Amino acid sequence: MKAVVCTKYGPPDVLQLKEVNKPSPKRNEVCIRIYASAVTASDIYIRGSRIPLRFWLPMRLILGFTKPRQPIIGMVLAGEIESVGQDVRQFKAGDQVYGVTGLGMGCYAQYKCMRESDSMRGCLSHKPANISFEEATAAAYGGLLALQRVEEGKIQRGHKVLIYGASGTSGTMAVQLAKYYGAEVTAVCGTRNMELVKGLGADKVIDYTNDEDARAIDRYDLMLDTAGKAKSSRIKELCRQALNPTGQSISIDDGKLELKSERLAKLSALIEAGSIKPVIDRIYPMDRIAEAHEYVEQGRKRGGVAITIEQD
Repeated sequence: MKAVVCTKYGPPDVLQLKEVNKPSPKRNEVCIRIYASAVTASDIYIRGSRIPLRFWLPMRLILGFTKPRQPIIGMVLAGEIESVGQDVRQFKAGDQVYGVTGLGMGCYAQYKCMRESDSMRGCLSHKPANISFEEATAAAYGGLLALQRVEEGKIQRGHKVLIYGASGTSGTMAVQLAKYYGAEVTAVCGTRNMELVKGLGADKVIDYTNDEDARAIDRYDLMLDTAGKAKSSRIKELCRQALNPTGQSISIDDGKLELKSERLAKLSALIEAGSIKPVIDRIYPMDRIAEAHEYVEQGRKRGGVAITIEQD
């Protein structure tokens, strides 16, 4: 099978398209024919070895010291079950699925085997029927992370919620999820993305590049930082200071992503009901994945960036 292999840490051009052995499912695994993957911020950090100093040693033990221990990176997939192990009960050949493999990685390939049940190496659910495989990758990664943080925020109807970084993969999903739960949503993003997040349902939009927009800052019950702690601005700090006395600030960097298929199933139901919709910025073919990494690395994408995995 074809796969994009990362044999050393470095810039995007370390990614090489090669022929590798196709995996076979174990008794409790399914083999997925992958039609789409995604380039995420996590992929960028792994490929470029950009790990914060305080996490350097534990992450190196997991990922590999001089090169990725798992040469096929990529954490997100959408595709179709090709075959199943004899103990599998939840899926059958032909089912369309989507999921996240976490540190199990392996999604930059035509095929991936993973357990049918949740584990540290992934979670899997049936793909929403009304979106493309490429859109499903944004729902899987951004949606899973956004739903986890939204649930941690315990949003109730009428709460005032501020979402910082509202135009990213997780941010675009978080805006829609917060609205679904009945919140009044203020979205913070750059100038060029203001109309996008308004169209997702945000009640108010603040431009983090315009200090004058600080006048629009209100009092909030929850601030959800979907841009991550590494990104800061004057507006961001002012928003944090505007929390109500009992309000809370939650970042997508607060703890690991929980790989739960029940959340993927919930996202599928919301997408099929028309309550939320994943946003895709660009779609690249597999042989241009280095270009896709370069684009995501610029930090200016809107929603997700998907990779189409062509089958032979």
